[in-house]
Amino acid sequence: MTAPAFDDKTRTELEAAAFRRLVDHLRERTDVQNIDLMNLAGFCRNCLSRWYREAAAGQGIELADPDAREIVYGMPYREWQAKYQKEASAEQKEALAKANPGH
Repeated sequence: MTAPAFDDKTRTELEAAAFRRLVDHLRERTDVQNIDLMNLAGFCRNCLSRWYREAAAGQGIELADPDAREIVYGMPYREWQAKYQKEASAEQKEALAKANPGH
């Protein structure tokens, strides 16, 4: 089976819809910690916000990290941290160090 070929406009619209769905899902799943995402998938909400900022820069749009994070988190990052972030366990930290050295 081959994936259907879409024109650029349709592909961009589908990618944008999938991105928005991912962001909504991550906003709803506040129980999933960034370190868990990093350990399982190799990226987290902060990575996603950095990619968003980098995409904006590629379009000549200046976007500060805190603003990009707010787009992904749906609130200021510090507020999200205070409400939802838990201290990582020793096991989580060890897994991060193994899976993502230098991160």
